[in-house]
Amino acid sequence: MTDLEIRHATLSDIDAVLRFWREAAEGTSITDDRDGVAGLIDRDPEALLLAVCDGRLAGTVIAGYDGWRCSAYRLAVHPEFRRQGIARELMDAAERRFLALGGRRVDAMVLEVNTQAHHTWTVGGYHREDHWRRWVKSL
Repeated sequence: MTDLEIRHATLSDIDAVLRFWREAAEGTSITDDRDGVAGLIDRDPEALLLAVCDGRLAGTVIAGYDGWRCSAYRLAVHPEFRRQGIARELMDAAERRFLALGGRRVDAMVLEVNTQAHHTWTVGGYHREDHWRRWVKSL
């Protein structure tokens, strides 16, 4: 890894991000389409962080803040770039964003079956809160 840049996604990145998530992210979301990602970028242009290495999309994280909670979603690193510290760089950038916005705690959405990710989060200082469960309803 010679040239790592962490930057905000723009509308012109949407197709590349969607392709990247199909290859590198675990699971899918109801908002994994152009409208969903465009809505995120329009609503909060600094929330979707990209790690670009040597001109290639190597990783993503959505660092969302609603004024009360800091939420991390879609932390993903392409298999070719894993174990090089990119996830840590992305989360460091996300945490700097949260601190600058006044955030005090980060909630991360992590799939139970993605045990490889559990280690990444633990090393980053995160821990599971088993007394909570996510409840959802599609609209």
